[in-house]
Amino acid sequence: MSGTVTMYSTTWCGYCRRLKGQMDREGITYTEINIEHDPESAAFVEKANGGNQTVPTVLFSDGSTLTNPSLAQVKAKVGV
Repeated sequence: MSGTVTMYSTTWCGYCRRLKGQMDREGITYTEINIEHDPESAAFVEKANGGNQTVPTVLFSDGSTLTNPSLAQVKAKVGV
């Protein structure tokens, strides 16, 4: 399940840390992109969230996104 999802985050986001820990425990692999260091990713997050840089924003292989999803929502999308 290498790179199952892409998670857009920031260093200061508690919700991001929580979701990363939950996905780690469940064995859901992800690529993390810090939007503070990547302007293109920040623009993607803004587009997905009505102009807001809301994190975590999770991008799935089918091109869909979820903003601040629960672990259950992520598991349902990746089929775990």
